Amino acid sequence: MRALPIRLKLTCWYFLMFATAGLLLSLTSWWMLRHTLDATIQQDLQERVDDVRMQFHQMGPAASVSSAQARFDAVYRYRDDGKWLQILDQNGSVIYRSTRMATLRPAPVLNRQLPAKGLLVDLTSGTHSVRLLTSKISTDGRQYFVQTGISMSKPHVLLNNFGLGLLLLTPGMLLLAAAGGHFMSRKALSPVALIAHEVRRITDRNLHQRLPVSPSNDELSHLSITLNGMLARIDTSFRSVRDFTANASHELRTPLARLRTEVEVALMSPRSIDEYRLALERLHQDAIDMSGLVENLLTLARAEAGNDILELTPIDLRPLLLGVVREWTPMAKRLSLHLRTAGFNPQASDEPLLILGERQTTLRLLRILLDNACKFTPPGGTITIRTTPGPDKIMLAVEDTGIGIAPEYHSRIFERFYRVHGDADRQAPGAGLGLSLAAWIAEQHRTRIILDSTPGKGSRFQISFTRVEDDETARQFVLARGIVPAPVESQLHK
Repeated sequence: MRALPIRLKLTCWYFLMFATAGLLLSLTSWWMLRHTLDATIQQDLQERVDDVRMQFHQMGPAASVSSAQARFDAVYRYRDDGKWLQILDQNGSVIYRSTRMATLRPAPVLNRQLPAKGLLVDLTSGTHSVRLLTSKISTDGRQYFVQTGISMSKPHVLLNNFGLGLLLLTPGMLLLAAAGGHFMSRKALSPVALIAHEVRRITDRNLHQRLPVSPSNDELSHLSITLNGMLARIDTSFRSVRDFTANASHELRTPLARLRTEVEVALMSPRSIDEYRLALERLHQDAIDMSGLVENLLTLARAEAGNDILELTPIDLRPLLLGVVREWTPMAKRLSLHLRTAGFNPQASDEPLLILGERQTTLRLLRILLDNACKFTPPGGTITIRTTPGPDKIMLAVEDTGIGIAPEYHSRIFERFYRVHGDADRQAPGAGLGLSLAAWIAEQHRTRIILDSTPGKGSRFQISFTRVEDDETARQFVLARGIVPAPVESQLHK
Protein backbone atom coordinates (compact mmCIF):
# COMPACT_ATOMS: atom_id res chain seq x y z
CA MET A 1 0.00 0.00 0.00
CA ARG A 2 1.36 3.37 -1.02
CA ALA A 3 2.12 5.69 1.89
CA LEU A 4 0.26 8.98 2.06
CA PRO A 5 2.21 12.21 1.46
CA ILE A 6 3.18 14.16 4.56
CA ARG A 7 1.08 17.16 3.44
CA LEU A 8 -2.04 14.95 3.22
CA LYS A 9 -1.23 13.34 6.55
CA LEU A 10 -0.89 16.74 8.20
CA THR A 11 -4.12 17.91 6.58
CA CYS A 12 -5.94 14.86 7.93
CA TRP A 13 -4.49 15.32 11.41
CA TYR A 14 -5.37 19.02 11.49
CA PHE A 15 -8.86 18.22 10.17
CA LEU A 16 -9.40 15.63 12.90
CA MET A 17 -8.08 18.04 15.51
CA PHE A 18 -10.31 20.94 14.41
CA ALA A 19 -13.35 18.71 13.84
CA THR A 20 -12.92 17.07 17.25
CA ALA A 21 -12.48 20.45 18.89
CA GLY A 22 -15.62 21.77 17.17
CA LEU A 23 -17.62 18.67 18.12
CA LEU A 24 -16.49 18.85 21.72
CA LEU A 25 -17.32 22.56 21.82
CA SER A 26 -20.82 21.89 20.45
CA LEU A 27 -21.50 19.07 22.91
CA THR A 28 -20.10 21.11 25.78
CA SER A 29 -22.26 24.10 24.83
CA TRP A 30 -25.39 21.93 24.64
CA TRP A 31 -24.58 20.29 27.99
CA MET A 32 -23.90 23.65 29.65
CA LEU A 33 -27.22 25.04 28.37
CA ARG A 34 -29.08 21.99 29.68
CA HIS A 35 -27.28 22.19 33.01
CA THR A 36 -28.10 25.91 33.27
CA LEU A 37 -31.79 25.28 32.50
CA ASP A 38 -31.97 22.45 35.06
CA ALA A 39 -30.32 24.63 37.71
CA THR A 40 -32.65 27.55 36.93
CA ILE A 41 -35.76 25.36 37.10
CA GLN A 42 -34.66 23.76 40.35
CA GLN A 43 -33.96 27.15 41.86
CA ASP A 44 -37.41 28.37 40.77
CA LEU A 45 -39.08 25.34 42.35
CA GLN A 46 -37.06 25.76 45.53
CA GLU A 47 -38.14 29.40 45.78
CA ARG A 48 -41.78 28.27 45.68
CA VAL A 49 -41.11 25.83 48.51
CA ASP A 50 -39.43 28.62 50.49
CA ASP A 51 -42.44 30.86 49.84
CA VAL A 52 -44.77 28.20 51.30
CA ARG A 53 -42.50 27.84 54.32
CA MET A 54 -42.61 31.61 54.86
CA GLN A 55 -46.45 31.55 54.74
CA PHE A 56 -46.58 28.89 57.47
CA HIS A 57 -44.11 30.84 59.55
CA GLN A 58 -46.24 33.97 59.28
CA MET A 59 -49.38 32.12 60.40
CA GLY A 60 -47.66 30.95 63.56
CA PRO A 61 -48.16 27.78 65.62
CA ALA A 62 -51.79 28.57 66.47
CA ALA A 63 -52.97 28.26 62.88
CA SER A 64 -55.47 25.50 62.26
CA VAL A 65 -55.89 23.43 59.12
CA SER A 66 -58.97 25.40 58.07
CA SER A 67 -57.26 28.75 58.56
CA ALA A 68 -54.28 27.51 56.62
CA GLN A 69 -56.54 26.35 53.84
CA ALA A 70 -58.25 29.71 53.72
CA ARG A 71 -54.94 31.60 53.70
CA PHE A 72 -53.33 29.53 50.94
CA ASP A 73 -56.51 29.62 48.89
CA ALA A 74 -56.55 33.39 49.12
CA VAL A 75 -52.84 33.68 48.33
CA TYR A 76 -52.45 31.18 45.49
CA ARG A 77 -55.91 30.92 43.98
CA TYR A 78 -55.41 33.71 41.50
CA ARG A 79 -51.63 34.17 41.57
CA ASP A 80 -50.47 30.59 41.00
CA ASP A 81 -53.58 28.65 40.04
CA GLY A 82 -52.09 28.00 36.58
CA LYS A 83 -49.14 26.26 38.18
CA TRP A 84 -48.68 22.88 39.76
CA LEU A 85 -48.82 23.24 43.56
CA GLN A 86 -50.02 20.97 46.36
CA ILE A 87 -49.60 21.37 50.12
CA LEU A 88 -50.31 18.51 52.54
CA ASP A 89 -50.06 18.29 56.29
CA GLN A 90 -48.31 15.47 58.11
CA ASN A 91 -51.51 13.40 58.11
CA GLY A 92 -51.96 13.68 54.37
CA SER A 93 -54.81 16.21 54.49
CA VAL A 94 -54.86 18.62 51.58
CA ILE A 95 -54.27 22.20 52.63
CA TYR A 96 -54.07 23.55 49.11
CA ARG A 97 -54.17 21.98 45.62
CA SER A 98 -54.14 23.92 42.37
CA THR A 99 -56.40 23.03 39.48
CA ARG A 100 -53.57 21.64 37.39
CA MET A 101 -52.25 19.63 40.31
CA ALA A 102 -55.56 17.84 40.61
CA THR A 103 -55.07 16.32 37.16
CA LEU A 104 -51.38 15.38 37.66
CA ARG A 105 -51.90 12.72 40.33
CA PRO A 106 -48.40 12.54 41.78
CA ALA A 107 -47.27 9.58 43.85
CA PRO A 108 -48.05 9.61 47.59
CA VAL A 109 -45.40 11.23 49.75
CA LEU A 110 -46.37 10.16 53.24
CA ASN A 111 -43.87 8.01 55.11
CA ARG A 112 -41.25 8.55 52.38
CA GLN A 113 -37.65 9.45 53.03
CA LEU A 114 -37.04 12.64 51.09
CA PRO A 115 -33.62 14.17 50.39
CA ALA A 116 -32.75 17.40 52.15
CA LYS A 117 -33.14 19.37 48.90
CA GLY A 118 -36.27 17.55 47.91
CA LEU A 119 -37.10 14.91 45.33
CA LEU A 120 -37.23 15.80 41.62
CA VAL A 121 -39.28 13.65 39.24
CA ASP A 122 -40.51 14.18 35.67
CA LEU A 123 -44.19 13.48 35.02
CA THR A 124 -46.56 13.83 32.08
CA SER A 125 -49.76 15.83 32.23
CA GLY A 126 -51.54 15.64 28.91
CA THR A 127 -49.25 17.23 26.39
CA HIS A 128 -47.10 18.78 29.10
CA SER A 129 -43.93 17.40 30.58
CA VAL A 130 -43.77 18.53 34.18
CA ARG A 131 -40.81 18.54 36.57
CA LEU A 132 -42.13 18.05 40.08
CA LEU A 133 -40.25 18.89 43.27
CA THR A 134 -41.45 17.19 46.48
CA SER A 135 -40.07 18.69 49.69
CA LYS A 136 -40.78 18.32 53.41
CA ILE A 137 -40.76 21.48 55.51
CA SER A 138 -40.95 21.92 59.27
CA THR A 139 -42.24 25.01 61.02
CA ASP A 140 -43.37 25.58 64.59
CA GLY A 141 -43.04 21.87 65.35
CA ARG A 142 -45.24 20.78 62.49
CA GLN A 143 -44.33 19.03 59.23
CA TYR A 144 -45.84 19.71 55.85
CA PHE A 145 -45.28 18.31 52.35
CA VAL A 146 -45.01 20.67 49.43
CA GLN A 147 -45.23 19.47 45.81
CA THR A 148 -44.67 22.06 43.14
CA GLY A 149 -44.02 21.61 39.43
CA ILE A 150 -43.08 23.56 36.37
CA SER A 151 -43.59 22.86 32.68
CA MET A 152 -40.55 21.57 30.76
CA SER A 153 -41.99 22.28 27.33
CA LYS A 154 -40.15 25.55 26.80
CA PRO A 155 -36.75 24.23 28.05
CA HIS A 156 -37.16 21.17 25.82
CA VAL A 157 -37.99 23.36 22.82
CA LEU A 158 -35.00 25.58 23.58
CA LEU A 159 -32.66 22.59 23.86
CA ASN A 160 -34.03 21.00 20.71
CA ASN A 161 -33.68 24.20 18.73
CA PHE A 162 -30.15 24.75 20.02
CA GLY A 163 -29.18 21.17 19.16
CA LEU A 164 -30.74 21.48 15.70
CA GLY A 165 -28.80 24.68 15.10
CA LEU A 166 -25.55 22.93 16.10
CA LEU A 167 -26.41 20.02 13.81
CA LEU A 168 -27.04 22.37 10.89
CA LEU A 169 -23.69 24.08 11.56
CA THR A 170 -21.82 20.73 11.52
CA PRO A 171 -21.23 20.59 7.70
CA GLY A 172 -19.92 24.13 7.72
CA MET A 173 -17.74 23.32 10.71
CA LEU A 174 -16.32 20.26 8.92
CA LEU A 175 -15.62 22.29 5.78
CA LEU A 176 -13.94 24.95 7.88
CA ALA A 177 -11.89 22.26 9.66
CA ALA A 178 -10.79 20.81 6.31
CA ALA A 179 -9.86 24.25 4.96
CA GLY A 180 -8.03 25.08 8.18
CA GLY A 181 -6.17 21.75 8.10
CA HIS A 182 -5.09 22.35 4.51
CA PHE A 183 -3.94 25.88 5.30
CA MET A 184 -2.07 24.80 8.44
CA SER A 185 -0.33 21.93 6.63
CA ARG A 186 0.82 24.26 3.85
CA LYS A 187 1.95 26.81 6.42
CA ALA A 188 3.81 24.17 8.42
CA LEU A 189 5.54 22.67 5.37
CA SER A 190 6.38 25.92 3.60
CA PRO A 191 9.82 26.20 5.34
CA VAL A 192 10.51 22.58 4.37
CA ALA A 193 9.51 23.37 0.77
CA LEU A 194 11.89 26.35 0.84
CA ILE A 195 14.71 24.13 2.11
CA ALA A 196 13.93 21.53 -0.60
CA HIS A 197 13.97 24.27 -3.25
CA GLU A 198 17.36 25.50 -2.05
CA VAL A 199 18.72 21.93 -1.92
CA ARG A 200 17.60 21.31 -5.53
CA ARG A 201 19.63 24.35 -6.61
CA ILE A 202 22.84 22.87 -5.18
CA THR A 203 24.81 20.64 -7.54
CA ASP A 204 28.35 19.29 -7.68
CA ARG A 205 29.40 22.64 -9.19
CA ASN A 206 28.19 24.86 -6.33
CA LEU A 207 28.62 22.70 -3.24
CA HIS A 208 30.05 25.74 -1.46
CA GLN A 209 26.54 27.20 -1.13
CA ARG A 210 24.70 26.69 2.15
CA LEU A 211 21.05 26.64 3.20
CA PRO A 212 19.57 29.61 5.09
CA VAL A 213 19.29 29.03 8.83
CA SER A 214 16.27 30.44 10.65
CA PRO A 215 17.13 32.59 13.69
CA SER A 216 14.26 31.02 15.65
CA ASN A 217 16.48 28.09 16.76
CA ASP A 218 13.73 25.56 16.14
CA GLU A 219 13.65 22.09 14.58
CA LEU A 220 13.84 23.51 11.04
CA SER A 221 16.90 25.57 11.86
CA HIS A 222 18.48 22.43 13.32
CA LEU A 223 17.60 20.62 10.07
CA SER A 224 19.26 23.37 8.03
CA ILE A 225 22.36 23.22 10.23
CA THR A 226 22.49 19.43 9.83
CA LEU A 227 22.10 19.66 6.06
CA ASN A 228 24.76 22.37 5.90
CA GLY A 229 27.11 20.08 7.81
CA MET A 230 26.33 17.27 5.37
CA LEU A 231 26.95 19.61 2.42
CA ALA A 232 30.28 20.63 3.94
CA ARG A 233 31.31 16.98 4.25
CA ILE A 234 30.16 16.24 0.68
CA ASP A 235 32.02 19.31 -0.57
CA THR A 236 35.15 18.12 1.22
CA SER A 237 34.74 14.63 -0.25
CA PHE A 238 34.22 16.01 -3.77
CA ARG A 239 37.27 18.21 -3.47
CA SER A 240 39.21 15.25 -2.13
CA VAL A 241 38.13 13.08 -5.07
CA ARG A 242 38.92 15.83 -7.57
CA ASP A 243 42.29 16.50 -5.96
CA PHE A 244 42.99 12.78 -5.75
CA THR A 245 42.19 12.30 -9.43
CA ALA A 246 44.21 15.32 -10.50
CA ASN A 247 47.21 14.41 -8.34
CA ALA A 248 47.11 10.76 -9.38
CA SER A 249 46.95 11.79 -13.03
CA HIS A 250 49.85 14.18 -12.50
CA GLU A 251 51.96 11.59 -10.71
CA LEU A 252 51.28 8.93 -13.36
CA ARG A 253 51.93 11.32 -16.22
CA THR A 254 55.62 11.72 -15.38
CA PRO A 255 56.63 8.02 -15.41
CA LEU A 256 54.40 7.40 -18.42
CA ALA A 257 56.11 10.27 -20.24
CA ARG A 258 59.51 8.80 -19.34
CA LEU A 259 58.39 5.37 -20.59
CA ARG A 260 57.21 6.85 -23.86
CA THR A 261 60.39 8.86 -24.29
CA GLU A 262 62.62 5.88 -23.59
CA VAL A 263 60.71 3.73 -26.08
CA GLU A 264 60.72 6.42 -28.76
CA VAL A 265 64.44 7.05 -28.32
CA ALA A 266 65.16 3.32 -28.44
CA LEU A 267 63.16 2.95 -31.65
CA MET A 268 64.62 5.95 -33.47
CA SER A 269 67.66 4.02 -34.76
CA PRO A 270 69.36 0.65 -34.39
CA ARG A 271 71.37 0.37 -31.15
CA SER A 272 73.73 -2.02 -29.48
CA ILE A 273 72.69 -4.69 -27.01
CA ASP A 274 74.14 -2.68 -24.10
CA GLU A 275 72.14 0.40 -25.10
CA TYR A 276 68.96 -1.65 -25.37
CA ARG A 277 69.71 -3.22 -21.97
CA LEU A 278 70.21 0.22 -20.42
CA ALA A 279 66.91 1.43 -21.93
CA LEU A 280 65.10 -1.66 -20.65
CA GLU A 281 66.56 -1.13 -17.15
CA ARG A 282 65.26 2.44 -17.14
CA LEU A 283 61.87 1.20 -18.39
CA HIS A 284 61.85 -1.43 -15.66
CA GLN A 285 62.58 1.18 -12.98
CA ASP A 286 59.81 3.42 -14.30
CA ALA A 287 57.42 0.43 -14.28
CA ILE A 288 58.39 -0.31 -10.67
CA ASP A 289 57.72 3.34 -9.71
CA MET A 290 54.32 3.25 -11.39
CA SER A 291 53.44 -0.10 -9.80
CA GLY A 292 54.26 1.27 -6.36
CA LEU A 293 52.23 4.39 -6.99
CA VAL A 294 49.23 2.43 -8.28
CA GLU A 295 49.46 0.00 -5.35
CA ASN A 296 49.52 2.85 -2.86
CA LEU A 297 46.53 4.44 -4.58
CA LEU A 298 44.60 1.17 -4.46
CA THR A 299 45.50 0.63 -0.81
CA LEU A 300 44.28 4.09 0.17
CA ALA A 301 41.11 3.64 -1.91
CA ARG A 302 40.37 0.31 -0.18
CA ALA A 303 41.15 1.89 3.18
CA GLU A 304 38.67 4.73 2.60
CA ALA A 305 36.04 2.24 1.41
CA GLY A 306 36.56 0.19 4.58
CA ASN A 307 37.43 -2.96 2.65
CA ASP A 308 40.79 -3.55 4.34
CA ILE A 309 40.22 -4.47 8.00
CA LEU A 310 43.41 -5.75 9.59
CA GLU A 311 43.48 -8.78 11.84
CA LEU A 312 45.52 -7.80 14.89
CA THR A 313 47.44 -10.69 16.43
CA PRO A 314 50.51 -10.96 18.69
CA ILE A 315 53.68 -10.48 16.62
CA ASP A 316 57.32 -10.31 17.72
CA LEU A 317 58.77 -6.89 16.96
CA ARG A 318 62.40 -7.99 17.38
CA PRO A 319 62.83 -10.13 14.21
CA LEU A 320 60.83 -7.53 12.31
CA LEU A 321 63.30 -4.82 13.29
CA LEU A 322 66.30 -7.06 12.56
CA GLY A 323 64.97 -7.76 9.07
CA VAL A 324 64.39 -4.06 8.39
CA VAL A 325 67.89 -3.18 9.57
CA ARG A 326 69.44 -5.81 7.27
CA GLU A 327 67.25 -4.63 4.37
CA TRP A 328 68.02 -0.91 4.67
CA THR A 329 71.68 -1.01 5.70
CA PRO A 330 72.93 -1.25 2.06
CA MET A 331 70.65 1.63 1.05
CA ALA A 332 71.97 3.76 3.93
CA LYS A 333 75.59 3.01 2.98
CA ARG A 334 74.92 3.91 -0.65
CA LEU A 335 73.54 7.29 0.49
CA SER A 336 76.43 7.79 2.96
CA LEU A 337 74.09 7.56 5.95
CA HIS A 338 74.56 5.84 9.32
CA LEU A 339 71.70 3.45 10.22
CA ARG A 340 71.71 2.35 13.85
CA THR A 341 69.38 0.96 16.50
CA ALA A 342 68.72 2.02 20.08
CA GLY A 343 66.82 0.34 22.90
CA PHE A 344 67.66 -3.24 21.85
CA ASN A 345 70.70 -5.18 20.73
CA PRO A 346 70.28 -6.79 17.29
CA GLN A 347 72.90 -9.43 18.14
CA ALA A 348 71.37 -10.47 21.50
CA SER A 349 68.70 -13.12 21.90
CA ASP A 350 66.56 -11.32 24.46
CA GLU A 351 62.95 -12.09 25.25
CA PRO A 352 60.53 -11.35 22.37
CA LEU A 353 58.86 -7.93 22.13
CA LEU A 354 55.25 -8.99 21.53
CA ILE A 355 52.89 -6.32 20.22
CA LEU A 356 49.31 -6.44 18.96
CA GLY A 357 49.55 -5.84 15.23
CA GLU A 358 49.67 -7.18 11.69
CA ARG A 359 53.08 -8.21 10.44
CA GLN A 360 53.03 -7.07 6.80
CA THR A 361 51.50 -3.65 7.46
CA THR A 362 53.82 -3.03 10.43
CA LEU A 363 56.76 -3.89 8.19
CA ARG A 364 55.46 -1.54 5.53
CA LEU A 365 55.03 1.23 8.12
CA LEU A 366 58.72 0.91 9.07
CA ARG A 367 59.77 0.89 5.41
CA ILE A 368 57.79 4.09 4.73
CA LEU A 369 59.36 5.90 7.69
CA LEU A 370 62.87 4.73 6.78
CA ASP A 371 62.35 5.68 3.13
CA ASN A 372 61.19 9.14 4.23
CA ALA A 373 64.23 9.51 6.52
CA CYS A 374 66.63 8.47 3.74
CA LYS A 375 65.14 10.97 1.31
CA PHE A 376 65.52 14.01 3.54
CA THR A 377 68.72 13.27 5.45
CA PRO A 378 71.88 14.70 3.79
CA PRO A 379 74.99 12.50 3.36
CA GLY A 380 76.83 11.92 6.63
CA GLY A 381 73.60 12.04 8.65
CA THR A 382 72.29 9.41 11.07
CA ILE A 383 69.05 7.43 11.09
CA THR A 384 68.07 5.72 14.35
CA ILE A 385 65.45 3.04 14.96
CA ARG A 386 64.64 3.38 18.66
CA THR A 387 62.46 1.10 20.82
CA THR A 388 61.34 1.92 24.34
CA PRO A 389 59.55 -1.02 26.01
CA GLY A 390 57.05 -0.24 28.74
CA PRO A 391 54.66 -2.30 30.88
CA ASP A 392 51.67 -1.76 28.55
CA LYS A 393 53.17 -0.06 25.48
CA ILE A 394 56.21 -0.37 23.26
CA MET A 395 57.31 2.93 21.77
CA LEU A 396 58.85 2.64 18.30
CA ALA A 397 60.51 5.70 16.77
CA VAL A 398 62.43 6.46 13.58
CA GLU A 399 64.76 9.44 14.09
CA ASP A 400 66.96 11.26 11.59
CA THR A 401 69.27 14.24 11.48
CA GLY A 402 67.84 15.54 8.23
CA ILE A 403 66.45 18.87 7.09
CA GLY A 404 63.48 18.74 9.48
CA ILE A 405 59.93 19.98 9.00
CA ALA A 406 58.56 23.39 9.94
CA PRO A 407 55.77 23.29 12.59
CA GLU A 408 53.13 24.65 10.17
CA TYR A 409 53.55 21.54 7.99
CA HIS A 410 53.35 18.93 10.77
CA SER A 411 49.65 18.16 10.27
CA ARG A 412 49.63 18.46 6.47
CA ILE A 413 52.43 16.05 5.63
CA PHE A 414 50.05 13.14 6.37
CA GLU A 415 47.68 14.30 3.63
CA ARG A 416 47.68 12.49 0.31
CA PHE A 417 50.01 13.92 -2.37
CA TYR A 418 51.11 16.73 -0.05
CA ARG A 419 54.79 17.59 -0.15
CA VAL A 420 56.53 20.46 1.56
CA HIS A 421 57.69 23.09 -0.94
CA GLY A 422 61.06 22.08 -2.31
CA ASP A 423 60.70 18.34 -1.81
CA ALA A 424 60.33 17.69 -5.53
CA ASP A 425 63.90 18.88 -6.12
CA ARG A 426 65.43 16.23 -3.88
CA GLN A 427 66.49 12.70 -4.73
CA ALA A 428 63.57 10.24 -5.25
CA PRO A 429 60.83 12.65 -4.23
CA GLY A 430 58.02 10.08 -4.47
CA ALA A 431 54.33 10.84 -4.87
CA GLY A 432 53.46 12.10 -1.41
CA LEU A 433 51.45 8.98 -0.48
CA GLY A 434 53.81 7.25 1.94
CA LEU A 435 53.06 9.16 5.13
CA SER A 436 49.35 9.14 4.33
CA LEU A 437 49.48 5.35 4.09
CA ALA A 438 51.57 5.17 7.26
CA ALA A 439 48.97 7.22 9.14
CA TRP A 440 46.25 4.79 7.99
CA ILE A 441 48.31 1.78 9.13
CA ALA A 442 48.81 3.39 12.55
CA GLU A 443 45.09 4.07 12.79
CA GLN A 444 44.34 0.41 12.01
CA HIS A 445 46.63 -0.50 14.94
CA ARG A 446 44.56 1.74 17.26
CA THR A 447 47.35 4.29 17.55
CA ARG A 448 48.73 7.33 15.72
CA ILE A 449 52.02 8.76 14.53
CA ILE A 450 53.49 11.53 16.69
CA LEU A 451 55.87 13.89 14.88
CA ASP A 452 58.58 15.88 16.61
CA SER A 453 60.67 17.87 14.17
CA THR A 454 62.85 20.97 14.10
CA PRO A 455 64.00 22.55 10.81
CA GLY A 456 67.72 21.95 10.29
CA LYS A 457 68.00 19.43 13.17
CA GLY A 458 65.97 16.44 12.06
CA SER A 459 62.68 14.64 12.65
CA ARG A 460 61.32 11.97 14.95
CA PHE A 461 58.28 9.82 14.00
CA GLN A 462 56.98 7.88 17.01
CA ILE A 463 54.32 5.14 17.22
CA SER A 464 52.97 3.50 20.38
CA PHE A 465 52.07 -0.19 20.00
CA THR A 466 50.06 -2.21 22.52
CA ARG A 467 52.28 -4.70 24.34
CA VAL A 468 50.96 -8.20 25.03
CA GLU A 469 52.42 -11.20 26.83
CA ASP A 470 50.71 -14.06 24.97
CA ASP A 471 47.75 -14.94 22.76
CA GLU A 472 45.33 -14.94 25.72
CA THR A 473 46.35 -11.41 26.71
CA ALA A 474 45.83 -10.27 23.13
CA ARG A 475 42.40 -11.91 23.03
CA GLN A 476 41.35 -10.17 26.26
CA PHE A 477 42.54 -6.83 24.85
CA VAL A 478 40.59 -7.37 21.63
CA LEU A 479 37.42 -8.19 23.57
CA ALA A 480 37.85 -5.23 25.94
CA ARG A 481 38.33 -2.74 23.09
CA GLY A 482 35.52 -4.19 20.97
CA ILE A 483 37.95 -5.03 18.12
CA VAL A 484 36.49 -7.73 15.90
CA PRO A 485 39.28 -9.17 13.75
CA ALA A 486 38.18 -10.02 10.23
CA PRO A 487 40.63 -12.22 8.34
CA VAL A 488 41.58 -10.51 5.09
CA GLU A 489 44.30 -11.24 2.57
CA SER A 490 46.68 -8.34 3.04
CA GLN A 491 48.08 -6.93 -0.18
CA LEU A 492 50.26 -4.29 1.46
CA HIS A 493 53.59 -5.39 0.04
CA LYS A 494 56.26 -3.04 -0.97
